[in-house]
Amino acid sequence: MTGELRAKRPAHVIVLGNEKGGSGKTTTAMHVIAHLLHAGYRVGSIDLDGRQRSLTRYVENRRIWADAANVNLVMPEHVVIMRSALETVAEANAAEEAELSETVARLSEGNDFLVIDCPGSDNNLSRLGHALADTLITPMNDSFVDFDLLGRVDPQTYRVKGPSVYSEMVWECRKRRAVSDGGEIDWIVIRNRLSHVDAKNKRRVEAVLDALAQRIGFRCGPGFGERVIFREMFPSGLTLLDLREEGVDAQMSMSHVAARAEVRALTEALDLPDLSREEA
Repeated sequence: MTGELRAKRPAHVIVLGNEKGGSGKTTTAMHVIAHLLHAGYRVGSIDLDGRQRSLTRYVENRRIWADAANVNLVMPEHVVIMRSALETVAEANAAEEAELSETVARLSEGNDFLVIDCPGSDNNLSRLGHALADTLITPMNDSFVDFDLLGRVDPQTYRVKGPSVYSEMVWECRKRRAVSDGGEIDWIVIRNRLSHVDAKNKRRVEAVLDALAQRIGFRCGPGFGERVIFREMFPSGLTLLDLREEGVDAQMSMSHVAARAEVRALTEALDLPDLSREEA
């Protein structure tokens, strides 16, 4: 992505990335999208996982549910990008970069924010998406299995030995971004599916994550607890931020209220810019 192209687009790019599946990446992406839409911003969304299409399914479910219920839900301008089927790696990489560049430029013309959901694997599209980030959100499950992609830990002392494969990939994307346009990536790691019970393992993960954050330069943000409600909403395409919209019939339980508070805590921690269309 060239500096010239980025200079033409005022949209702030939020990327959801992690090479491990099941971390709540798509759920987090959709709630960030809903938060921005309800705040009055125009949002474009890009799904770079053309195989699983989890974010695409979420958006499609949302549109289908809204049409069936005759409810005017706020919607992002959504695009899914497939991996190239060209024969050589060089040709495929060039084609993917060209398609992503064109899509970002087009969506940026009418949107304040772009939210990109990356695949749970290391491929060219994922790296291209990461390098575009103004804000990078990396959700992880609260376990050393997920932490292993970020950093290596001494099994005896639980001291951080160094960055691991995903952190090294993000570092390369940060360098690519800096060379491209001098921009910086604000990297935020959040712990999802947190247990509500205090445990030694939970405290250890928190400690090593804080140590790694200081070492390689990311922020630790609040994530989502282990709540069934987050998984139950996928078939309807709804988020917790939609439950009090006119026409959305749902009883707010204490679990719903607590989960909404977690969403608000996350969106506040992102510290996103105020991008009004009048100032664009």
